[in-house]
Amino acid sequence: MNIIDQIRERAKQNTRTIVLPEGYEERTIKAADAVLAQGIANIVLIGKPADIEAKANEFGLKNIGKARIVDPDDFPERQQYIDKLYDLRKNKGLTIEQAEAMLKNPLYLGSMMVKMGQADGEVAGADNATSDVLRPAFQIIKTKQGVTTVSGAFLMVMKDKTYGQDGIMVFADCAVTPNPTAKELAGIAVETGRTAKVLAGIDDPKVAILSFSTKGSAKHEMVDKVIEATNMAKEMAPDMKIDGELQADAALVPTVAKKKAPNSDIAGQANVLVFPSLEVGNICYKLVQRLAGAEAYGPILQGMAAPVNDLSRGCSVEDIVNVIAITANQAI
Repeated sequence: MNIIDQIRERAKQNTRTIVLPEGYEERTIKAADAVLAQGIANIVLIGKPADIEAKANEFGLKNIGKARIVDPDDFPERQQYIDKLYDLRKNKGLTIEQAEAMLKNPLYLGSMMVKMGQADGEVAGADNATSDVLRPAFQIIKTKQGVTTVSGAFLMVMKDKTYGQDGIMVFADCAVTPNPTAKELAGIAVETGRTAKVLAGIDDPKVAILSFSTKGSAKHEMVDKVIEATNMAKEMAPDMKIDGELQADAALVPTVAKKKAPNSDIAGQANVLVFPSLEVGNICYKLVQRLAGAEAYGPILQGMAAPVNDLSRGCSVEDIVNVIAITANQAI
């Protein structure tokens, strides 16, 4: 059973409710039907019930009747949602009338459903830009207590089983924060270690915070940031195995690790790679994906108070099913 099959099975055994704001989008509604058929999650679709049912009939879908369909203009908790959104954003100048108008936007309504506990997570982006998906989530769901930044991790599944846990590794941040501070980088490292254990099934996360220097081999302010982040991450999660600054070969190759970082309990066996900037992380995951033929699943958003994941607008139905399963796992 591969890692995605394991994630789907875990979701089936711990059923969660995932809201899909793009209730009219063809791939989304087909993915919802597949998820419901396989019992991966309960589904909430946002849109006019008659319109969604018409699309389900048009596509020959048999399971959409199992979903909850929420009409943004008419649902039982609507006034309660308006009042809550107003309360959340009134300090930012939001009026009650604006709150009512915002909730007609399915992306805001989806985030409010998560905030109000009527959904465990949210998946969108097949038909909307990343910024449009994340803005309501940041405003409404917000980050976990104590977390200062959101990051995007990728679950990397490599054909070569030499590295990681049976070829499985987690990379971050590859999607969200361009140039994290030392404190933010430390938080990303800790969150990525947790993602590796909870989602990727990596029993013993070994988190390497990468640099172009290994244990003082180079001097630079960028290296200093990684060193500071490593120390802070160790304080944040004393039970997690975290080390840095490490070059990629020192983090991954035992023979190199013995020469460059002989006293590290991470070097040569890292299964979680944390990059010093978004630029580096995004380039690296794409290179590994293309040159090594790795499967890359993500971005998986980390640091949110409840799971919200953004889809590529070029995603397939299968991609959406997988992201729903991943989101359900994050919510467990």
